[in-house]
Amino acid sequence: MPDVMGRNRNDKALTGKRAVLLLALCLTFSGCALWGQDSPGQGDAVSAAAGTGTESESADAEARDGAGAPGEHSEAAVPNPVSGVGESGESGTSTSHAEPGSDVREGTESGASSGRGMSDSSVNQGNESEPSDEQGTEAGLPAGQEGVSASASEPDNGKDDGYDFTVCFAGDINLDENWGTTHFLDAQENGIYDCISGELTEIMQSADIMCLNNEFTYSTGGSPLPGKAYTFRAMPERVEVLRQLGVDAVTLANNHVYDYGKEALLDTFAVLEEAEVPYFGAGRTLEDAMKPLYLEADGKRIALVGASRAEKNKMTPQATETEPGILRCYDTELYLQAIQEGKENADFCIAFVHWGTEYSYDLEQVQLETGKAYLDAGADAVIGAHSHCLQGMEYYDGKPIIYSLGNYWFNEKTLDTMLLQLHFTGTEEDGQLEVQVIPAVQAGYRTTYTAEAKEQRRIYDFLESISVNVEISDEGIVKETE
Repeated sequence: MPDVMGRNRNDKALTGKRAVLLLALCLTFSGCALWGQDSPGQGDAVSAAAGTGTESESADAEARDGAGAPGEHSEAAVPNPVSGVGESGESGTSTSHAEPGSDVREGTESGASSGRGMSDSSVNQGNESEPSDEQGTEAGLPAGQEGVSASASEPDNGKDDGYDFTVCFAGDINLDENWGTTHFLDAQENGIYDCISGELTEIMQSADIMCLNNEFTYSTGGSPLPGKAYTFRAMPERVEVLRQLGVDAVTLANNHVYDYGKEALLDTFAVLEEAEVPYFGAGRTLEDAMKPLYLEADGKRIALVGASRAEKNKMTPQATETEPGILRCYDTELYLQAIQEGKENADFCIAFVHWGTEYSYDLEQVQLETGKAYLDAGADAVIGAHSHCLQGMEYYDGKPIIYSLGNYWFNEKTLDTMLLQLHFTGTEEDGQLEVQVIPAVQAGYRTTYTAEAKEQRRIYDFLESISVNVEISDEGIVKETE
């Protein structure tokens, strides 16, 4: 299995350098060498996994084995990463999810802030019993305090220690109450952990930022849109699955979040806010829908910006000054503005766009053209979804476009899929972005990590064959070809 989890060692816990400095100071002033032994009270990183959503990783791992889908193997080949994730299931995070200017605006309901979560609250996904300021998500900060995290206030001693963090993406998931995935989920002893293999969930949980496409609405109200062939609605309590998977943010810019109309869309905002899962690409007003979502990892600010152009018959409305909806990008002007805003206010900006033709590996001309425009506007990477199958990749001006992540856990079809890792490293003077594919197969309502080298190579070769100018190493590292 590729060594992906060991890289996420800097931001889901107090950094090692700070811990060493703290220990040295304590030893100096206390004069007691024994004081430095590990204990819960000496300012070490909170070890409970924020976003892991597991009480017993060993029990869950046993339940996940033997799933029987293509690419699965009998023993979880999880590496022994530097961070310790994969042995204990703990990953303690301090990633901050912060929204700029989250003051209450006209058009919001029940005093909720204009887009992502509860005001002045700390997200402790996966660790409700042991809250900690160190792993808080501050969604809904007052204007002027955007992007502030627990770690941001610590002194840096005037040194640039660089940065090292990973943003992980998954494609479409579906928790509709009448859909096969959800029926299968409810029949499993260990719930979602019997649907998505342990290797994959562990990677998701250990990522500094984990983001996926939320391809349905959370509500008990509303009515299916007339004339729409497929409409997806999940019970509000299904949002717990996001916590179990370690999801830190979701895009709502897709063609199913409005399947049950305005009432259900507003319910979706409220459910995600109550669960403290930040979202982007939709909102109670157009201003909200355009607003980038700002997250923090290892001292860097990352902007996520979402939009959709997935419907031939446009049934999912764009938000207006007074009505909720998504951000569309049939006309790219507003999306380009949102990307520019995100880049101006963050160190890195990632565009997550819903586009393409369903179940087609062929790229539309508009994808080839607008993907480059999004990079020109300031995005550091473009991530696509909607096609329900993998689509190719392209480098443009040294930056990646991942045209579609495909289904992640969406239906019973046998399809290649993947997790996509963006690994950011560097200093203020020099930075690198490494792209890595984590290969998997969706089959029979299960999504399973592809462990065999031969099968991994098959998926990498297939991706190369449908891409524009990339090659993929045996470790899944994506590079631009000459």
